[in-house]
Amino acid sequence: MSTTTTTVAHGVLRPRATAAADSARVRWGNRFQHGGWFVAPFFALYGLFVVLPVVRGLYLSFTDANISGDHTSFVGLDNYREALKDDLVWDSLSHSVQFTLYVVPAIVVTALLMALVAHHTVHFKWLWRLCFFAPFLLPSAVIGNLWWWLFQPTNGMVNHVLGLDTPWLTQKSTALLAVVVATLWWTVGFSFLLYLAALQNIPQHLYEAAELDGANAFQRLRHITVPNLRNITGLVIALQILASLQVFDQAVVMYQFGPGPEESTRTFVQYTLEQGFTSYRVGYASAISFILFLIIAVVALGRMWLLRSREEGAR
Repeated sequence: MSTTTTTVAHGVLRPRATAAADSARVRWGNRFQHGGWFVAPFFALYGLFVVLPVVRGLYLSFTDANISGDHTSFVGLDNYREALKDDLVWDSLSHSVQFTLYVVPAIVVTALLMALVAHHTVHFKWLWRLCFFAPFLLPSAVIGNLWWWLFQPTNGMVNHVLGLDTPWLTQKSTALLAVVVATLWWTVGFSFLLYLAALQNIPQHLYEAAELDGANAFQRLRHITVPNLRNITGLVIALQILASLQVFDQAVVMYQFGPGPEESTRTFVQYTLEQGFTSYRVGYASAISFILFLIIAVVALGRMWLLRSREEGAR
């Protein structure tokens, strides 16, 4: 014979589980009453401008919709099958992946070095930080036009400084590299700030103890600085991968809204927009964009899984 533990609520005997559920509802109700109305406008705008377009795009990916919106019919998975067989989809995806493999390690290393310089500099720290971060504040159109001029073969500053006459923007072997250099100069400031903030949180007594033990600067960097920056490095890598897979603005502006020499700089996002706004195939473009969404989701979930595994291993 089993017994049920009860509690008195408003003069009535109730099971303890029911009373706990009522208490939880009261707590959540109080929380929403005090703070829910402050976040309600955000959720309303988020649903209107993010969730609704995503749902609409997912629906269009299963149709043969065109840019005019007329005569739309359901085609099922035909757009996705066509995308998987489209050589230009794979070609543009390879350009985006190649760009990511170039720019992410360069940003991680450069940002760390910049943060170390700004952190250990004695004089004019504010000037170093301003100079390193200022390019990140510029819009993409300015970056594209600026580096288009810098990479000119005759009067460009890059060739003038290096003593070369390389046609950076018209040569297939250097076209994507030019976009990598421009992106590195433009976006490294954000990762620099993350590293700088992390460096300032490393306890100073660790360096003092290591110095007393005879560790040189390189040993302190290797055994103290780098291990303590492991989490922030993982964050920087994840953010840069997600951003690099979506590269579009600077590549398009630098090549005057074209795909570059022999289509060598056509990225996945650029090809998606070409299908939607040049070929007018909105349904097909929606299917391609959701393929990129799945790739980015896999990267983000992989980052979360690695972080959770690392935290569980440290316990």
